[in-house]
Amino acid sequence: MYSFMGGGLFCAGVGNILLIVSTATDYWMQYRHSSNYVHQGLWRYCVPGKCMTHTDSIAYWDATRAFMILSLLACFIGIVIGVMAFIHYSSFDGFDKTFAAGILFFISCFFVLLAMAVYTGVTVNYYGKRYGSWRFSWSYIIGWVAVVLTFFSGMCSYLITSLFTLILQILNIEGNYFGP
Repeated sequence: MYSFMGGGLFCAGVGNILLIVSTATDYWMQYRHSSNYVHQGLWRYCVPGKCMTHTDSIAYWDATRAFMILSLLACFIGIVIGVMAFIHYSSFDGFDKTFAAGILFFISCFFVLLAMAVYTGVTVNYYGKRYGSWRFSWSYIIGWVAVVLTFFSGMCSYLITSLFTLILQILNIEGNYFGP
């Protein structure tokens, strides 16, 4: 059980780092404007030699930012609870930490998936019609990689661990073969 939880924590840790990088960087999209390439993120947009903060409160940017931050928080709390699964403290014995961590990783996956879907839908609809030469950039791609990693962390932390526990119960195997 602990090896799967460890794998889930590894995926969640890498996913959380990628969520931070994706949310904080300014390379979600690039487009050509007045013969220069401009790139933008969730917080700033940059023209050659100068970056400026988004001053407009545009709903899809706000929604994408909010979902990314909620995803970061859910993933971080899931990592903390997942680490607690390795600690044997008597007041936490009745609390199924692998279940809680797995659910938080799935919630994180759901939030980042919502963020990416909102950003993708509006960007393709708006910039696809307005600019001929635009593309998603590496911060955006890292966000999609974080979706995959948070999903796999939830799978490892909850579903696989629960599946092996269920198989052991069905087979009526005595003893604890997956950890102390």
